[in-house]
Amino acid sequence: MAQQMNEAQMKFVQELEMEMMADMFNKMSTTCQKKCIPPKYRESELTKGEAVCLDRCVAKYLDIHDRIGRKLTSLSMADEDATKKLQTQLQK
Repeated sequence: MAQQMNEAQMKFVQELEMEMMADMFNKMSTTCQKKCIPPKYRESELTKGEAVCLDRCVAKYLDIHDRIGRKLTSLSMADEDATKKLQTQLQK
């Protein structure tokens, strides 16, 4: 029973992570497209300037996403440590 619960929880976490990644990709695509590609374009292919802008925009977006993820993880771990210390103090 416990193993089934763990498998169900893992599947839920995996699905949630996929949703979050798809959401991030959609937001990144929309943001970078609005920033780098004019609404009225003359050519079917990206210009060099548009391609460079998109590359930089995506790189910055992913960098910031990574930084925020690391910061949230460290804050979560610090909060977990503080909670454990508090529980230990209360048990004394």
